[in-house]
Amino acid sequence: MPAAPTSPLHALSAHALAALYRRGELSPLDVAHDLVAHVARCESHLHALWAFDADAVLAAARASEARWVRGEPLSALDGVPCTIKENIATRGTPVPLGTAATELVPAADDAPPAARLREAGCVLVAKTTMPDYGMLSSGLSSFHALTRNPWHLAKNPGGSSAGAAAAAAAGYGPLHVGTDIGGSIRLPAGWCGVVGFKPSLGRVPIHPPYYGRVAGPITRRVDDAAAMMAVLARPDARDTTSLPSQALDWDAPAREPRGLRIGLWIDAGWGLPVAPEVAAVVEAAARAFERAGAVVEPLAPFATREMADGIDRFWRMRFHVEFARLPPERRERILPFIREWVAPAAGFSAEQVFHGFSQMGALRDACVAACQPFDVVLSPVSPVASFPAEAAGPTNDPQRPFEHIAFTLPFNMGEQPALALPAGLTPDGLPVGIQIAGRRHDDVGVLRVARLWEQLRGALPPWPTPDAW
Repeated sequence: MPAAPTSPLHALSAHALAALYRRGELSPLDVAHDLVAHVARCESHLHALWAFDADAVLAAARASEARWVRGEPLSALDGVPCTIKENIATRGTPVPLGTAATELVPAADDAPPAARLREAGCVLVAKTTMPDYGMLSSGLSSFHALTRNPWHLAKNPGGSSAGAAAAAAAGYGPLHVGTDIGGSIRLPAGWCGVVGFKPSLGRVPIHPPYYGRVAGPITRRVDDAAAMMAVLARPDARDTTSLPSQALDWDAPAREPRGLRIGLWIDAGWGLPVAPEVAAVVEAAARAFERAGAVVEPLAPFATREMADGIDRFWRMRFHVEFARLPPERRERILPFIREWVAPAAGFSAEQVFHGFSQMGALRDACVAACQPFDVVLSPVSPVASFPAEAAGPTNDPQRPFEHIAFTLPFNMGEQPALALPAGLTPDGLPVGIQIAGRRHDDVGVLRVARLWEQLRGALPPWPTPDAW
């Protein structure tokens, strides 16, 4: 008789669930019942989900169970639980964008990532929370209850994929989808101790598209992120910026370390200084790669304050245009932090805005050129560990809002794949992540180095559980 799973069903990986389903040793309905009970234990503490409907979860799992019994699963991920960030439209569910200023109108269609996961038969558990318009690296929102970090409830999960990263760390199933325009997948993944993959721009079709904006996986393991990519990267003509569809080997094994060239990037050139406990984790990871046979060389700063401030100005004006169109009573519902951040844009000149826009291209060119000598670049995800749950970001200052994204933003502008991985803990037990970034369009290469890191890193500490809350 096959041995029962040693982990709770809600904590099993997508690969483990698929194998158990295939052998008939476990049913998607069993997993769904366990997950619904787990969410009931945790959600009053974390507030990671929105539009959670236990009956709908069980119904979807029942339908998946029937497909497996007939021997007709829609994919290897049929019946595997997933969540989707709430700014990715799902048919019939409103898209509040994390803000009380939004009028709640049910979405007419699934956006591309949601459509791909439904086609694969994944069980949609819920949407996940985000801050107002995705403008913060925080679980703070004017619409949702405050989302908290499962490792320490007084700490922030980060954002803007706040609920997705918290859900992954808390074991709300194995698969979660976030979005990222300056670090919104990788930052919360780093602060919550999970894997967050920002693919190359256009690799995963998304709608509406925007410069630097991508959707990607947040999981506990690299192989689950790769399995999601095999589904999410399927074509969708609605994304007019998407890359041509390619038959990529998402299951490619870990990269052989000998001959691997790694750029070690510890000084971003602007932003918050890297905290000693963060630098120590990144440098230890570099030494582990070296001991395995990789060549690690320092990478000098390539971004500038002018680039960062220019992009900040452009983004303020971009939101100011939308903000000005809202009726006054809806503007007042937006978080005060965001209203203060956008206010200076009313006085920007056309020259200032155009210069800000041009800095996205300047940062792209600098990032691509700096990374070219290396197979991958190794860096912190964030210069600091997590921060108070109630704060809008590490600085909590609307006039210095992006000081923590100096290591993540360049790869959005460079259109390059970049992945956050758990690498250690601070002395007080908060997760610290490392970032592995690659050349443009080398998504598989980044995943292969990430698999290597999982082998070199060894076992992680136990995942947080509600018993400790």
